[in-house]
Amino acid sequence: MSALGHYLEEEGIATVAISLIRPQTENTKPPRALWVPFELGRPFGPPNDRAFQKRVILAALRLLERTDGPVIIEDFADDDPRGQPDPAWHPPQMQAATRDGSADVSAARIEAEIGSLRGAHDRWVAQHGRTTVGLSGLSMAECGQTVVAWLRGEVPSSPREGVSTILMLRFAVDDLKAYYLEAASAGAARPSSRQLGDWFWNNTAVGTAIIALRAFGLASDDERAKAILGNFMVPGARVAMLG
Repeated sequence: MSALGHYLEEEGIATVAISLIRPQTENTKPPRALWVPFELGRPFGPPNDRAFQKRVILAALRLLERTDGPVIIEDFADDDPRGQPDPAWHPPQMQAATRDGSADVSAARIEAEIGSLRGAHDRWVAQHGRTTVGLSGLSMAECGQTVVAWLRGEVPSSPREGVSTILMLRFAVDDLKAYYLEAASAGAARPSSRQLGDWFWNNTAVGTAIIALRAFGLASDDERAKAILGNFMVPGARVAMLG
């Protein structure tokens, strides 16, 4: 995007970028960029904090008034206000998952977890008036069944024309992540992303199963499965924590 900014500027269109990795931005030298000290995937800061996100956007747009280029990289002054854990948050009550990600262990627990989180997820949707669940078009139960089938080596056919089986698996996993994290965020507490991530990856059967899927993909002879399961299922920071 930084390189694209130069081409657009040559055509007379002013640009500004949001930078999450400062060394990369320093190397690509965009015309204007605002570096923000937030985690990857949150360029405007924490979700559902409109006032803070507006501050980030306005700080970026103000760079358009600057004329001291040709390269401007400004640092946003404030950290993510949700970066610190909320002591008032408590994870949903569920049976603790084991590190055994096998299909036989996962199937019953995933089904039970999905059911136990339904009420919390309904509360989250009522609070926010929306949900990010729905990419796959499957029910949560069907998403869980898709994951378990892959763990068993039983690649299910895709229910959507034009969507490959491996892409359908990725969509199902994305929906499960969204469902779990939204459910865990219901209520007045405001858990940090680290709190939610630790709970999801360390204490849920779905998280354990997704980690097992990544290992399954990395060992696969199918290059597409290896790329998607190995690179897009578990965040890089979490992979590093898992060793």
